[in-house]
Amino acid sequence: MNTLSLPLSAPEVAGAIPQLQPFGRYLVEQDIIDQNDLVHALDLQCHMDAPLGEILISEGLVERDQILQALAAQRHLQIVDLTRDPPALHLAPKLPASLCLQYHIVPWMALGNTLLVATNRPDQFDKFRACMGPEGARLLPVMADNLQIQHQLSRLYGSELAQKAATRVPAADSCRAWEVNPERRIIWAALILATLIGALVAAPLWTITVAMLFAFVTLLMSTTLKAAAFWSQLRHGPAKTAPQPPDMAEYPLPRVSVLVPLLREKEIAGALIKRLTRLTYPKSLLEVVLVLEAEDEITKETLARTDLPDWISVIEVPAANQLTTKPRALNYALDFCKGSIIGVWDAEDAPEADQIERVVNRFREAPDNVACLQGFLDYYNSTSNWISRCFTIEYATWWRMLLPGVARLGLVIPLGGTTLFFRRDILEKLGGWDAHNVTEDADLGLRLARRGYKTELLPTVTYEEANCRAWPWVRQRSRWLKGFLITWCVHMRNPAALVKDLGWLRFWGIQTMLLATFAQFALAPLLWSFWLTLFGMTHPVEITLGSTVMWTMAGVFILAEVINLSIAMVAVSGPRHRHLIGWVLTTPLYFPMGALAAYKGLHEFVISPFFWDKTQHGVTAEVEAPQAASPLPPAVAHRV
Repeated sequence: MNTLSLPLSAPEVAGAIPQLQPFGRYLVEQDIIDQNDLVHALDLQCHMDAPLGEILISEGLVERDQILQALAAQRHLQIVDLTRDPPALHLAPKLPASLCLQYHIVPWMALGNTLLVATNRPDQFDKFRACMGPEGARLLPVMADNLQIQHQLSRLYGSELAQKAATRVPAADSCRAWEVNPERRIIWAALILATLIGALVAAPLWTITVAMLFAFVTLLMSTTLKAAAFWSQLRHGPAKTAPQPPDMAEYPLPRVSVLVPLLREKEIAGALIKRLTRLTYPKSLLEVVLVLEAEDEITKETLARTDLPDWISVIEVPAANQLTTKPRALNYALDFCKGSIIGVWDAEDAPEADQIERVVNRFREAPDNVACLQGFLDYYNSTSNWISRCFTIEYATWWRMLLPGVARLGLVIPLGGTTLFFRRDILEKLGGWDAHNVTEDADLGLRLARRGYKTELLPTVTYEEANCRAWPWVRQRSRWLKGFLITWCVHMRNPAALVKDLGWLRFWGIQTMLLATFAQFALAPLLWSFWLTLFGMTHPVEITLGSTVMWTMAGVFILAEVINLSIAMVAVSGPRHRHLIGWVLTTPLYFPMGALAAYKGLHEFVISPFFWDKTQHGVTAEVEAPQAASPLPPAVAHRV
């Protein structure tokens, strides 16, 4: 244990702080920086919500250790090494975890009736002491490195915070209660399957006909929504040029924290750091948090070989009840973030360089009820193989045609899993993400809408790696479809309340985007049977309902296919995707993989609804993303 010289007593500290000279002046007098450096940093601070020390570090004018030592010397505080002399675990109950997280402090040592508390922001210590009430009088500060404090917070309070992360969303809004009686789902699934088999044996033609009618109704729902969204987008017209980046020098900039969940990543870390380094937002205000599971030795080894800049930190999420999901990791890391804006990127993402500026600018201009900004997604490996080409066509159709149209129709925007940015206070008010839902993004988007908040589409692009291998594609899509079904079940517990929250139009929009989407993949083989009629084969519907009904249904099916191909053709007609136009005609051969994914997802829905089927990243080499994105739907955000 270090020889410890006690800092000032509580009354002396409280009386001394107002007499301290400005920290910047102290640094100049100690020859740590010169006057020009101070003027430059103070000028930057006029436009930033960041401590002077952080600005000096981000500008490369001082080292982090120099700031720590200067703060300690100015305030006559002891510097402690929390790695060599960690706090004892029994000290954790002496301070509430919430306050420790808020002020980024940790209990370090008890000396009689005095508790020494490690901090990196001594200017905030009196506020913390006031929050502790009468107990604050016996608390004294010592100085410690910021990353060491963060590590000790996880060590002391990790179990408590992990439990909170798993149950952050109220039970009424979560699917976590399902794990109490998993056998009930198995029994119900067995009864339904037995009933279907019995019906097929007793009345095969009528059983197939009823299933065909359900598939046809969901086809009508899906096609109507696509056509309406496409028409809305065509009426609005495409953007002629990409919007110019905003001027950020006119107002103080907020701190932005972006969470990047990692799981069993072998090679992605170095490429990720390279991509994020291109961001132009001031690094003193940007906090990128790499979130990994504490038991994930693969990613730990990868990061150990990676040199991380000061503005990128690592959070390890303790194990809890065998639940390993992205939303649980996000919930846990959220408590450690400092930003007033919280973002999410995936491990393989390559965001546009000015993306954060656009987010900050839009939140500044947007009404207070705009809780979330959703960026556009695209793929940087669209030419890897046929699957990656079809995946890119599918994404271009969704992000550049259908989703902007859905927004203009006033329907609920189903969030993607990345390039999401939230007002922190609203995100915390809703309880963050449902840790048990494998499509936490879709669920959160729906919860936002039900609480009266808005999501806007922001014209900025993040480039991702398209899943370009067949079985990994099926695994990823099965997780998405399973999550859609889970989210539908959660929010349909009380259909009347859902209608009351959303209104009838958005209610039916949710039925289409969640239930009908799953049904279309699962029942696709039934609809494909209409192609057999072109070869003169008799269809079961023709026998049960007559040829008129059968040909009407077949005609609508063919029309739906034509609409899908037409939308995709328009979606890839821009400069960046024009090379894919010829491949659009092959996409009907691509979607049968979705039927397999739906059956896999349905099986997991019954057996293991919380199983997170991990998507492997770094399979293909990254193609350099363009400096300027191809034209995006303009000002969609302002019309949601």
